[in-house]
Amino acid sequence: MKRTGLLSFLIIFIGVVYIARLFYLQVLDNSFNTSTLNNSAVKVMYDYPERGYIFDRNGVLLVANQLSYDVMVIPREVKPMDTIAFCALLKITKEEFIEKIENASRYSTRIPSTFLQQVSKDDYASLQEILYKFKGFYIQKRSLREYPKKSAANVLGYISEVNEAMINNNPKYHLGELIGTAGVEKSYEEVLRGTKGVKFIQRDRFNKEIGSFKNGLYDTLPISGNDITLTIDAVLQQYGEALMTNKRGGIVAIEPSTGEILAMVSMPTYDPNLMVGRDRSKNFTKLYLDNINKPLLDRGLQAQYPPGSPFKVISALVALQENVITTASSIQCFGGYKYGSGKSSFMRCHCETSGSPVNLNVAIYRSCNSYFATAYRKVIDKFPTPTEGVNVWGKHAESFGLGNYLDNDLSVGQKGNIPNGNLYSKIYPNGRWRSTATISNAIGQGEVLTTPIQLANMTAAIANEGFYYIPHIAKKIKGKPLDKKFTTPIYTTIDKKHFKPVIDGLFDVFENPRGTARGSRVEGLEISGKTGTSENPHGQDHSIFIAFAPTHNPKIAIAVFVENGYWGSRWAGPIATLMIEKYLTGKIGRPLVEERMMEGSIQEEYDKQLK
Repeated sequence: MKRTGLLSFLIIFIGVVYIARLFYLQVLDNSFNTSTLNNSAVKVMYDYPERGYIFDRNGVLLVANQLSYDVMVIPREVKPMDTIAFCALLKITKEEFIEKIENASRYSTRIPSTFLQQVSKDDYASLQEILYKFKGFYIQKRSLREYPKKSAANVLGYISEVNEAMINNNPKYHLGELIGTAGVEKSYEEVLRGTKGVKFIQRDRFNKEIGSFKNGLYDTLPISGNDITLTIDAVLQQYGEALMTNKRGGIVAIEPSTGEILAMVSMPTYDPNLMVGRDRSKNFTKLYLDNINKPLLDRGLQAQYPPGSPFKVISALVALQENVITTASSIQCFGGYKYGSGKSSFMRCHCETSGSPVNLNVAIYRSCNSYFATAYRKVIDKFPTPTEGVNVWGKHAESFGLGNYLDNDLSVGQKGNIPNGNLYSKIYPNGRWRSTATISNAIGQGEVLTTPIQLANMTAAIANEGFYYIPHIAKKIKGKPLDKKFTTPIYTTIDKKHFKPVIDGLFDVFENPRGTARGSRVEGLEISGKTGTSENPHGQDHSIFIAFAPTHNPKIAIAVFVENGYWGSRWAGPIATLMIEKYLTGKIGRPLVEERMMEGSIQEEYDKQLK
């Protein structure tokens, strides 16, 4: 009995093992089935998802989708046909036909490639009725971008077709697929792109389609991309672009309490809809080759300028922090600052104090070069060597986000430059250099370079009395939390107590009868700011302005650069205050100033540079 029971047990056990194995192989294990998905008996078709929509901070639609139709080709399936009729149907030449077939074959003869993009709805209707005659070709639907506001091209960016290098580096993309190439489209590609669906079509030995492979077991549906709400205010953005018409430069406006970018204007610009459609390649080439206006250059993020007088605020704060001046410290200015024996060793000043004592407040609202050169020199000379002094000064300046990329969520940028002592040790290898060799740094010239976004961020840090939030463009992402780094304050190296006297000086830039921006004040608004003129060795000086408002509860901090705009109060100042007025009140109480800015042009200055 025991032997009989053991035998029965073994038979049952072996049977269960076999049944379990067969169940696993036939039902659970996909390795044998999925291996056939890549052979010639199965045709793979992709169903591309809609990209996520993009909205401004108030829910205004900035980027939408429109339906498009692409003609796809599988080169190995193309049969002899009436090429002339086919080319006439697609409105292309025979030479274009040959080139497109060769390009597709070069990538793969088995895998579908885009033969012709973005066929019109009318042409699509005609193609559907006759395309069956041309073997190897089929139509694939996809969505393309649409820009209702025709604004903020540099912010939104554009999408383009992936190339082979991109595909090799990222296998989830396939030839003909679209990818974010600039702006928000690039920065948030993973959020916006969605997940494409896949259909597997079974074919018989005659290569004829006979239905879904495994009844659609492996087919997947496309998943649309997530929507994004930007920090941008569409009304303010468009207004800034209107004010900068016929000018070159950049505007960046930030909400100091959050680091949210309210506007990011780069002029000259272009209609983002030019980057959509069958003429996209031609339009891109035209914009790319425009070396005069450079519309593809995001001046708010990439243009580097000496910051000029707005940087004097940093010189003052560093000198206060290093205890080399106080708010009561004063000097006498006689039209400039003499720092050497030669004729060139004189820094001119336009503060017109006629030798009267100049303290910190007066120096700020009158923009006295002599005062800030003196403060800078005292900081450097405080230390045993000028190298140490410049390094300490530089670290303070860098704490305001200057001289780095700010770690933001924008697709491009330049780091600007805050020089250190090592740089000057290379310039003067014999070691014989003193603070006077770098005195131009005190007034935002010399080796100092900044971008508009860096100056706007610096202004926000001053408005906040010593801290800032990393400037960012995404306010809300559907289904995804915002990166915590954008909600974590970053503190400067300057003690809070030093900011109030500096802010008082910036307030007097507008309110004091002798303030450099007295003509740009706005009735009913408390604005603090600083005019600036940036020396330009290639032509007329640049017009610069920074400001924040309201002074005691700042809602907006702004930096404006107008290339070849002469001095700060001529173009940049009025533009900045109009932007502030528009954002805070929703209306403009200075129509004549607005008209002058919108209709004004600096084209003559640009033309001079070309001669």
